[in-house]
Amino acid sequence: MKVAIGSDHAGFELKENVKKLLQEKGYEYEDLGPEKMDPQDDFNEYGEKVAKGVASKKYDRGILVCGTGMGMTILANKIPGIRAAACYDTNMARMSRLHNNANVLTLGGRITGKEQADDIVTVWLETPFSDEERHNRRLKKLEKMEKTVTNNK
Repeated sequence: MKVAIGSDHAGFELKENVKKLLQEKGYEYEDLGPEKMDPQDDFNEYGEKVAKGVASKKYDRGILVCGTGMGMTILANKIPGIRAAACYDTNMARMSRLHNNANVLTLGGRITGKEQADDIVTVWLETPFSDEERHNRRLKKLEKMEKTVTNNK
């Protein structure tokens, strides 16, 4: 599994910690930025890079970190094919994968501790999509809606 990761200034420190976890667990990952902490960094640039990379299938999954995880979630979900989930505990991470096949995880650097983030990321990466008929049906409806909205622009 290849994972793209990115953050803004508020998520930079937690992003760096998540990278260590990915390396320890043997995941292939690419840090799409920023390379250093800059208080002027906004979530838009890095969130878009990660989301578009996942949507294009260059990466299997993406992890984004901003202050609360909400800005990155909103941004990522604007990209067709992305199902981003802001997860604040392991149950949310598990359910986002089982029922929604979330392909982007967002975390809040200002509200999520390192150990908690490690647990959330681990569960999210290790949980497969349930692939039950009802969940597939719902995802197909989302995809259809996405195409309709995209084609009507």
